[in-house]
Amino acid sequence: MADKVTSFDEIEKQFAAYIGDIVYATMTTVDAKGRPRARVLIPIWEVVDGRPLGWLATYRTPVKTAHLARNPHTTFSYWSPRQNAVSLDTVAEWVSDPAVVRRVWNLYREGSPPGAGYELGNFWSSPEDPRLHVLRLTPWRVQVIRGADLHSRIWQAEPA
Repeated sequence: MADKVTSFDEIEKQFAAYIGDIVYATMTTVDAKGRPRARVLIPIWEVVDGRPLGWLATYRTPVKTAHLARNPHTTFSYWSPRQNAVSLDTVAEWVSDPAVVRRVWNLYREGSPPGAGYELGNFWSSPEDPRLHVLRLTPWRVQVIRGADLHSRIWQAEPA
């Protein structure tokens, strides 16, 4: 059974702890025929105005680009062997603003939340590297599941 929460603040600490521990997420998109495609990545997350906001430093591959152009809805799933899990349903959009890309570069370096992130310099030369692309991930639903008893709590954004 899942409990619904009205404020992200009610699950933020658990959300940050699980993601900081698990780090890697499976990102799922959908192709033109409705078939899912999954890949393992490391997004980072912050809380802005009481709501979660994610960022993904990534390569702009033809498959990812085509999927998101057709349907920007994505799911990110985190899971640990202790059965702790986080699932985020998001809307993804490419962001090219150099100031945002630099900010995301720094968020990855700092770890957001603590424990997540990595040194982007291992893959890209700098925030100005033309191969580096950033996706803004706007969650509309977040579920955290505690593995010890499978207690689940769900936050859902108010419709715009």
